[in-house]
Amino acid sequence: MKDVEIFTGPRCGYCSAAKSLLQQLGMAYTEHDVRDPDVLNEMRERLPRARTIPQIFIDGEHIGGFDDLRLKFG
Repeated sequence: MKDVEIFTGPRCGYCSAAKSLLQQLGMAYTEHDVRDPDVLNEMRERLPRARTIPQIFIDGEHIGGFDDLRLKFG
């Protein structure tokens, strides 16, 4: 089983789409909500140039956002 992490936020259509695709693929994930300042800081530390959500990691490797996930697995 792969270790999947997804950084998300409220009212984010791409976040919802990414979570839905992960569910369709049968991939359990850990969601990190960037409304929490500590979570936002963690995302910024891991991805200093990222300014959008979702940001997805699989087994510690940064995949990218929803479009990247869809291209890789969809």
